[in-house]
Amino acid sequence: MKQFFSVADVDDLRGIVEEALRLKKDPFAFEDLGKRKTLGLVFLNPSLRTRLSTQKAAIQLGMDVMVMNMDKDGWALETRDGVAMDGKTVEHIREAAAVMGQYCDVLGIRSFPKLQDREEDYSEGLFKKFISFCGVPVVSLESATRHPLQSLTDLITIREHWQQDRKPKVVMAWGPHVKALPQAVPNSFSEWMCKAQMEGIVDFTIAYPQGYALSEAFTPGATVTNTLEDALQGADFVYVKNWSSYEDYGKIHPVSEKWMLDNGKLALTNQAKVMHCLPVRRDVELASEVLDGPNSLVIQEASNRVWAAQAVLKRMLEQLNKR
Repeated sequence: MKQFFSVADVDDLRGIVEEALRLKKDPFAFEDLGKRKTLGLVFLNPSLRTRLSTQKAAIQLGMDVMVMNMDKDGWALETRDGVAMDGKTVEHIREAAAVMGQYCDVLGIRSFPKLQDREEDYSEGLFKKFISFCGVPVVSLESATRHPLQSLTDLITIREHWQQDRKPKVVMAWGPHVKALPQAVPNSFSEWMCKAQMEGIVDFTIAYPQGYALSEAFTPGATVTNTLEDALQGADFVYVKNWSSYEDYGKIHPVSEKWMLDNGKLALTNQAKVMHCLPVRRDVELASEVLDGPNSLVIQEASNRVWAAQAVLKRMLEQLNKR
């Protein structure tokens, strides 16, 4: 595996999920694989689960880890080409990424969208330039449009908590929020679930209010509804997440209906397990009675972030060690 940016970088969806679950049972089975290898984690935005889980995954594979918070520790980056750097930017991404690639065997990059220019955000220019200039394998720790480590984690969690012969009904439900959030997590979750649906692993439904449709590039084959109650009927897993408008990019449209998942709405499901990527705003996005109740998987889900990262890093290291 040369890069991990989307579900397209995984050629065996079931295989990587099972590999992650095997690593969970025996975390140090490959602790020599990363010996004398360095993982660099570069954060342009805050992180809790992604940072800690990826560090732990790397350590269990025997890697050394270096972390850089670019917003606090690094120089202001210039990402445009052909411009005189006579303003606030101090270092060009061409040199910065190339130098990081000299110090590290694998790089993880995290960056959020500005939610101002859809074309700019969805071009993923920053990630493409890092990949182009660093010269080493790159893991997305979240980008403007995707969060693949979270989505792999989510599929691992569903697999782990579903023991029946039939396919589970998985619902991604929009939840309210106090500010505009990116589409990265819902885009990525939808992309992975649509691939899983194609492979006969799940049945997938998306529920959101009018005005919150995601880009169709991320939703091929998904059942879509603007009525939460309809979507919840017979659901086995409910994944709650807020996102801002894609069409009216980055905007929040008023929603008169009650979209927060509580125990009343949860009663419409097939005793569904409830998931959220965290952080979550209690009693805004998701009711505390659900988060603290027996159907919540949010902590188990967060714990599985380690095994998703470890499965990805293991595959990258195996390829590096073949050289």
